[in-house]
Amino acid sequence: MKALALLSGGLDSILAARLVADQGIEVVGVSFVSPFFDAASAQRAADEAGIELVVIDLSEDILELLRGPKHGFGRHVNPCIDCHALMVRRAAERMQELGASFVVTGEVVGQRPKSQMRFGLEVVERESRLKGYLLRPLSARLLSPTVPEESGWVDREKLLGLHGRTRKPQMELASELGVTHYASPAGGCLLTDENYSRGIRDLIDHDSLSVADVRLLSVGRQFRLSERAKLVVGRNHGENETLFGLAPPGSKLVKTVDRKGPVAVLAGEPNDEDLELAAGVVARYADTSKDEVVRVHVWTEDGSSTECNVTPLRPRSVRELAI
Repeated sequence: MKALALLSGGLDSILAARLVADQGIEVVGVSFVSPFFDAASAQRAADEAGIELVVIDLSEDILELLRGPKHGFGRHVNPCIDCHALMVRRAAERMQELGASFVVTGEVVGQRPKSQMRFGLEVVERESRLKGYLLRPLSARLLSPTVPEESGWVDREKLLGLHGRTRKPQMELASELGVTHYASPAGGCLLTDENYSRGIRDLIDHDSLSVADVRLLSVGRQFRLSERAKLVVGRNHGENETLFGLAPPGSKLVKTVDRKGPVAVLAGEPNDEDLELAAGVVARYADTSKDEVVRVHVWTEDGSSTECNVTPLRPRSVRELAI
């Protein structure tokens, strides 16, 4: 008997997988990657537990969800119910290929204000098309018996009935089972971060929600110059180097000439006014005085380039452009 366990690297998912594995069932971990979350913690957890980990890229699927989640957003731009259903559905699609009979998650009734209330759990099961074959070991005794329990594959009496936001029972169980390494419950998806969410909303509003544009949100100062153009300015040498690798196809790079200063990526379809504005912002963060005329170089990957002379944009004007 084999089960697929959604493994984030957080304590709940680790314990859920362990409760099933300790009943003699082979467990294969499934984790997901996108611009908003990675599989690093899941891989560490899988390595520590000695189980195989299958990693699935959900980047394009998550971007599509963000354009209009059926069940809405959480506090920020986190479409948690739709996202959980998507993850479980993708795991279910791999069941036959991997020889598994059911899917396991670390969801706990009442732990999250929306996605893990009973309504949310029911939606996830229904929309993942796994009715009866989705086992939640941490709260199983509060839920209707599943096929694995009714068929005797899993002993329901050895599962738990956890409820609510407290993590004390999980931490006690982890101590009993010798589980010492797990990701913080505060970590994880960037879509739950308030500042990051503003950047995502800006991309949605300007119809530029692509993987390349989203990756730019993880670095630098973010500015909306116009409906056509966005500017990302590096804050230090490390971010300057990173921006060279993250520049979307067709975007422009901007930097002062003969002055120490940041690298910036100008994305979208900027016109001459946008170019001048971008140059003024970059000059503002360069090693210049406020009224100095600064030469700024603008170039693209294909080798085309131009230069312009600008004075640094005033701090107030720069703040008004910040996302």
